[in-house]
Amino acid sequence: MGLISDNNETHYREEIHHLARWCSDNNLVLNTAKTKEVIVDYRTTRRTAHALLLIQGEVVERVDNIKFLGIHITADLTWALNTTHLVKKAQQRLFFLRKLRKAGLPSRLMTNFYRSTIESILCLGMTVWYSSCTAQDRKDLARVVRTAQRIVGSPLPDLDSVYAGRLQRKASSIATDPTHPGHRLFSPLPSGRRYRALKARTNRLRNSFFPRAVASINPPALTYTPAPN
Repeated sequence: MGLISDNNETHYREEIHHLARWCSDNNLVLNTAKTKEVIVDYRTTRRTAHALLLIQGEVVERVDNIKFLGIHITADLTWALNTTHLVKKAQQRLFFLRKLRKAGLPSRLMTNFYRSTIESILCLGMTVWYSSCTAQDRKDLARVVRTAQRIVGSPLPDLDSVYAGRLQRKASSIATDPTHPGHRLFSPLPSGRRYRALKARTNRLRNSFFPRAVASINPPALTYTPAPN
């Protein structure tokens, strides 16, 4: 990952050279054929054509999306593609849940099966992408949960509550771990009771992980309600 600022690709190219040199020094071979390049650029004007990326004389393929640790990342950082793949994969597991119901498995065991094989798919890396999903993306995800709930015959946790719990746990672990790269973003206010909110000028940044994480572990602000006369 490298930053291209003011059309200056020097820093970005240096990162690539450092990576290739590190692989060579550690007796590793970087497979250029399996390496992909994704350029994220939100500018609507003054876009420039970027030169092809070369690693050891081989051209790196430039694509619009990649799959990284099971999460589909697109050049515009939207999550419709990722949601579509997760929903499709989870719906395939519903077949096995129906088979278990026909076999007369108790509801409690079917719930355990759902949480380990279906919910785990829907919630893969959700602290990264869930808050930035569109309303349609969330409807598609919730539809899978409702279908599973009808099959199981008992209430299942909704994804909003699962996301809130995971976000809060992740935020708490980062805030208490000085060795984490994101620890410095959790800056306590002078009172020591709350963390300083991260400023965000766009909804894309406001809905990203760290602003949401800081807000999740901040206690709700106190409001003053005047007493009635």
